[in-house]
Amino acid sequence: MASSPSIRVPFLSLRPGDDRPAIDAAIARVIDRGWFILGPELQAFEQELATASGTAEAVGVGTGTDALSLILRGLGIGPGDEVITTPLSAAYSALAIMAAEARPVFADIDPSRLTIDPRAIEAAITPRTAAIMPVHLYGQPADMPAILAIAERHGLAVIEDACQAHLATCGGRPVGTMGAAGALSFYPTKNLGALGDAGAVLTNDAALAGRIRRLRNGGQSSRYHHDEFGVNSRLDEMQAAILRVRLARLPAWTAQRRALAARYRAGLPPIVTAAAAAGQSLVVPAEHDAGHVYHLFPVLSGDRDGLKTRLEANGIETLIHYPVPIPRQPAVASEEPADCPVANRICGELLSLPLFPDLPEAAVTTVLEALAASVSSP
Repeated sequence: MASSPSIRVPFLSLRPGDDRPAIDAAIARVIDRGWFILGPELQAFEQELATASGTAEAVGVGTGTDALSLILRGLGIGPGDEVITTPLSAAYSALAIMAAEARPVFADIDPSRLTIDPRAIEAAITPRTAAIMPVHLYGQPADMPAILAIAERHGLAVIEDACQAHLATCGGRPVGTMGAAGALSFYPTKNLGALGDAGAVLTNDAALAGRIRRLRNGGQSSRYHHDEFGVNSRLDEMQAAILRVRLARLPAWTAQRRALAARYRAGLPPIVTAAAAAGQSLVVPAEHDAGHVYHLFPVLSGDRDGLKTRLEANGIETLIHYPVPIPRQPAVASEEPADCPVANRICGELLSLPLFPDLPEAAVTTVLEALAASVSSP
């Protein structure tokens, strides 16, 4: 993803690495078999993903967005219902709610965890609330014990958006398995990335899994028999085969992400102190749970755009996730979203630093040195 030859540390690399031979073999296996949709690769991947995720059922679908909307439909949540979710995420979280014809209601975030604030959830509940959809953002689990307690008190479903948190845990429990269901995305940039779009639903509810399997395939109970209105959202055999290769490597990749994040965390405190001495604000979001899987490593800067420019001048590629809070997206204006001041502020400060499994530890040192230079001489 490097934007110019001067980039010394790219934000991310999407080219297959040492998994290339196994991916090539998996692709060849699918081509040689000549079975490309709803075949043995998907069945095997679903079983392997369920085992790895600590859940009874996994259902492969076309995208993480589809996973969320199909969970909502599978639970019977739709027109007239409200689903409480976070204002800080990719907008697809809210768009999935709208695709199910329910209304997204935004509850502000915890400024330390950057995920939805349970206190704001409680305040947002109305008689129309049907579900809570926390997002485990950047690989950091949301405060699930508090969220589950609220849901139990009010009789609400919990749908976990774990699209950025493959194999993360919260208090030792796998995310995506604590509520009614969880959604995963395998978009190429994710910790477990396909070579195209793909997603999955995780659930311990066999009946819900069965309904989602029908819904993803046009509502068919058997070939050419459509029992209900469904969609076409099937994780194809090629992506399933590729994901099987990469799922086996995911624990090692996660360990590498955590090691790189630890290197950042060890090196950042003196830079934060130097920034404060220079009259600048630089904040490193806390790690609230050891189950964090570091899909991204964001920092907060009061001079985010200036810091980004200075880092790029030093050959460090960074990205912003996400510059516009979802309630301020024109696409959701019709939902009359509540303003979320904490998210509004933080969206103007977030900057994601390079972090991916193949990133050398020396590159983290280079990033830290560039950060130090950037805050000492803005």
